[in-house]
Amino acid sequence: MPSLEQKDQNIVFGLDIGTRNVVGTVGYMKDGKFFVIAQKSRGHETRAMLDGQIHDIGKVGATIRTIKNELETETDIHLTDVCIAAAGRVLRTVETSYEEMLDDTRSITDEDIYNLDSKAVEQAYQEFIKNNESDLKFYLVGYSVLHYYLNDYQIGNLEGHNGGKVKVELIATFLPDDVVDGLYKACERAELSVANLTLEPIAAIMVAIPEKFRLLNLALIDVGAGTSDICVTDGGTITAYGMIPAAGDNLTEAIARHCLVDFNTADKIKIDASTHETVTYTDIMGLDKTISKEEVDTSLKPLVDQMAEQVTKEIKRLNGDRPVSAVFVVGGGGCVKGYTEAIAKNMEISEERVALRGEEVMKDFEFLNAGDTARDSLMVTPLGICMSYYEDTNNFVFVSFNGAQTKIYDNGKLQIVDAAMQAAFPNEDLFPKRGQALKFTLNGEEKSVPGQPGESAVIMLNGKPADIHSKIRANDIIEVTPSTAGEPGELEIGSLAEFKSTFKVNVDGKEVMASRFATVDGEPQTSFYKIRPGDDVKILDYDTAEQIAKLLDIEITPDTLIMINNEEANADTPVYENFKVEFKSREDTIMDYYKDIPDADVVAMEQENEEAFENADEAVIADETQFDQEAMDEAVDSITPVKNILAHDLHVIVNGSPVTLHNKADYIFVDVFDYIDFDLSKPEGRGIVTMLNGGSPNYMQPIAEGDNIEVYWKK
Repeated sequence: MPSLEQKDQNIVFGLDIGTRNVVGTVGYMKDGKFFVIAQKSRGHETRAMLDGQIHDIGKVGATIRTIKNELETETDIHLTDVCIAAAGRVLRTVETSYEEMLDDTRSITDEDIYNLDSKAVEQAYQEFIKNNESDLKFYLVGYSVLHYYLNDYQIGNLEGHNGGKVKVELIATFLPDDVVDGLYKACERAELSVANLTLEPIAAIMVAIPEKFRLLNLALIDVGAGTSDICVTDGGTITAYGMIPAAGDNLTEAIARHCLVDFNTADKIKIDASTHETVTYTDIMGLDKTISKEEVDTSLKPLVDQMAEQVTKEIKRLNGDRPVSAVFVVGGGGCVKGYTEAIAKNMEISEERVALRGEEVMKDFEFLNAGDTARDSLMVTPLGICMSYYEDTNNFVFVSFNGAQTKIYDNGKLQIVDAAMQAAFPNEDLFPKRGQALKFTLNGEEKSVPGQPGESAVIMLNGKPADIHSKIRANDIIEVTPSTAGEPGELEIGSLAEFKSTFKVNVDGKEVMASRFATVDGEPQTSFYKIRPGDDVKILDYDTAEQIAKLLDIEITPDTLIMINNEEANADTPVYENFKVEFKSREDTIMDYYKDIPDADVVAMEQENEEAFENADEAVIADETQFDQEAMDEAVDSITPVKNILAHDLHVIVNGSPVTLHNKADYIFVDVFDYIDFDLSKPEGRGIVTMLNGGSPNYMQPIAEGDNIEVYWKK
């Protein structure tokens, strides 16, 4: 009688392809329960698998075929399709950080955050490829955000805050294509098609942590032979995967050293000691020995504590440097005495919140013809692989992305952006691209004006408009037209806040508010000048006399005499704040100077000169043909000259305050003491400190308009 077909019977065939053993399970789901029809286990005859990765496809395929044949014989069902799982230890995790500048004039959106995360994941992928020097393809399984930062401060949620420097630290998890390929090919050697592929940590969670509990922040530890695989849940989903290279084999090796036996004998001692008070064995010297369960536990305790400390540290790291609420342990290595207690101690949670999962989570499983099948933690992952078949997730699916078939790992929350990443579509082509930033220097400081945003990518999903967050399923058709770049950044000098500021100048006796003076690469420019990339812009704290004239519509001609602070100047002479500027005709200049001489001084000089001339008259002899030359010379010498027309006021800053000096054509440093309250005859310190524009002057040193002077006693 021919075997019944698997599909006709709605039978699930699950394979747990481990490093040491392959476990095959056949069963079916009915009324919310999973019925196990048969189960077979067989160890690898050679080291065909190492650390969860197939090294000899032919030998692993042969082991799978043997288990398949045994199950077909026992169940009388022709098995054609199989569910498998990739070991958690083959997952590759990369921790990375990525930062960028966002416009600080607008609020951060969900799309900004997703863009930041995506760029970080892409960077993690590139770092992984670089460090592994591999051309293999990798599938993004998931990522977990550790921390966000805004302007270098850690923050819980970026959304809604104004932009600035944003940063994300995350862990991205990848599955190498050669692992997937090896599993598929090994199954093909046994004439089996892969109906579903999941990850071992996910399969374990399906049994150990029911879906209703996955909203909680929990951790699952699968303690296998070579590694302890970790996954963390929160908010109804798996948020992170991890692994430490310490597990059951480490315990076996410790027993081998303690008992002086080979690895296989030590492994048997470890297993037997978990259920017997004493274990008898033969050591390498051929001597028969007996060891108690208590002695085995005591010898393993330091290593158990060390493993617990390592795995707890990794869980906290994956969970954003904080403990989880509870921990579940599966796998043979987790059954060792003291392991769960050590986990609780290191996690700083109560012991009752760390539990070994076994029979208590198998209430929805019925074992038909089970015989001596043990419902312990070793059964969790094989049963979870079968259960994953009934979830419409955790499998590889194909989608069409811009006309190319793309294989992608379906973690149950696939979006178009995930397909784009797997298809190596440039991340920057998904989001609006800003035009090139305008970069220049302003008064020696680097400045940047962002470009304008471009158009978003045009995304079509199965012929309908969509966005990067649209959910996708197997065989979806995705078409993406890349986003465009906006116009480059631009700015006129007149828009600079530094240029808009004004200062006060006295022009022809009236106060005028003057604008700043701008140069680009040393050349004067107007407010309408458009700044170009690389320009060296300087906003000076003065205008020229010519600019002041233009501001007031004063025409400068060859006959115009420009006076700045009572001194003749040129059109390009700088005019600073509070300077006095005059525009005059040269014909009126001499008369203007004479008019500035005080009346009292003129009268005094006239009186003195009249007396001198009278004395000269007396020197003339009576007949007016001769005169006393010596007396005349003395009289002329006594005539007082007219006041120096070059005398002017000088404005300086003394000890931070403005001071005006009067009625001299030239001024020297010592003149300042006539205008300040500083008594040299009454010392108030060890000596006098004098400074001129930051230097040390001598008292006869000339001073000029606008000089900065300091005079004080040295304490």
